[in-house]
Amino acid sequence: MSDRLAGSVGASSARSSGLDLGDKRAVVTGAASGIGAAVARRLADAGAEVVAVDRAEGVEAVAAEIGAEARVVDLVDLDAAAELGAQADIVVNNAGFQHVAPIHRFPADTFSTMLRVMVEAPFRIVRAALPGMYDRGWGRIINISSVHGLRASPFKSAYVTAKHAIEGLSKTTALEGAPHGVTSNCVCPGFARTPLVERQVAEQAELLRVPEDQVVEDVLLARTPIKRLVEPVEVAELAVWLCGPGTTSITGASFPIDGGWTAH
Repeated sequence: MSDRLAGSVGASSARSSGLDLGDKRAVVTGAASGIGAAVARRLADAGAEVVAVDRAEGVEAVAAEIGAEARVVDLVDLDAAAELGAQADIVVNNAGFQHVAPIHRFPADTFSTMLRVMVEAPFRIVRAALPGMYDRGWGRIINISSVHGLRASPFKSAYVTAKHAIEGLSKTTALEGAPHGVTSNCVCPGFARTPLVERQVAEQAELLRVPEDQVVEDVLLARTPIKRLVEPVEVAELAVWLCGPGTTSITGASFPIDGGWTAH
């Protein structure tokens, strides 16, 4: 990401745009880096009390930077995941990981772990958060899904399954939460500039013996009209906008931010 692009995308903070979440408690999973860290920063900019969650201790540095509470939690522990939802006004389910293999060679335990982290843990967090949201008459559930929640790709069976499942959970939450002032939506990025994707680019560049820029354009973005990676701050802006005024009728929706991938 160039300095010019970074400045243009993130020039104004959420608070300067008039959004004030000063009385809201927000839980963000996978907040040590990438999209989760960007969302945590934007929510803190808007004044929210942020609980930054990750299994990596790097989340402590992010939390210290933005004045958030750090929670080092492995979401494989579903009881620990459930505890995160208590008293949350905003839940951002972002944590996840990837494994690539054909179905007939996909490790069964890895498949189960991915669904545990990316579907069961979000369910536990939302389940714990909803009673308080219902009592207060306000809540925002934001699930960082993926273009793979809307489209399939080969060799990513667990990831595609998990993202399709979080789409279903999000829509069901939207229907149940509607009478109580709670909205639930999915944000669906394409390939974003995260540590996970950057590692994939480097590995592919080495394997194919081509420059990394060529891997991004010709391999990752082959089906994407806009030939650049999505920046985490772009995803964060959309996620935080869903917490703001004028969004009370926006629920049960999925918002692609994928450079036009799903327009095909």
